[in-house]
This record gives sequence, C-alpha cells and structure tokens, in this order.
Amino acid sequence: SMTEAPSSTPSAKAGDPALGKLVFEKRCIGCHTLEQNREGPRLAGVYGRAAGTVPQFTYSAALQKAQITWNDESLDRWLADPDAYIPGNDMEFAVRKPEERRNLIAFFKQLPSHQ
Repeated sequence: SMTEAPSSTPSAKAGDPALGKLVFEKRCIGCHTLEQNREGPRLAGVYGRAAGTVPQFTYSAALQKAQITWNDESLDRWLADPDAYIPGNDMEFAVRKPEERRNLIAFFKQLPSHQ
C-alpha cells in the first residue's frame, strides 16, 4: 500500500499554492504587491513572463539583460540565491527553504496573468 505519499506524485516538486500565498504574505510584501510596482515589480503574471519586462518599473541592468523567462526552474534558482543566479540585481532577499520556494512558485503559477 502507498504510505503517506504526497497526493500529487508525478512530480514530488509540486507546491501548495495556499501555503505559497502565506509565504508571499509573510516574506514578499515588504517590497512586492501583486498589482502595483513598489520597491519590487508587481508579481501578478510573473510566472511565464520574461524577466525585467514590467512596464514603469526600473530594473537593474543585470535583470534587463538576463534574458530568462520565469518558470519553475528559474524562479527556484532566483529565489534561492538571486546574487548567484543574476549577479548585480537589486533584490536583497532570498527564500532559503526549498519547500517555501515550491509553494511560492505554485502560488505564482495559479495567479491570473493579465499583463
């Protein structure tokens, strides 16, 4: 019998968007909102968006030149250690715990993407 396997086991990496929303509210809203640019760019629709492309937000040159699209892998690498992934960026923050990153990415993934 299956013992306590996560309910979504094609990828054990599937996060929980409800828990991700809590991570967002606890860790991210100092600089980010979903709908407005603040110290960081707005994050509605971030999943699948090209990095450095939110209108009316002033990005670091490093992020403008990065040529990455935000997906599971790039968001995970970015959130784990922004300076290692894109040196010279302006985000002074990291989400060290892998499960928090997975949940946060799951939350971003299910947001409406109105660009």
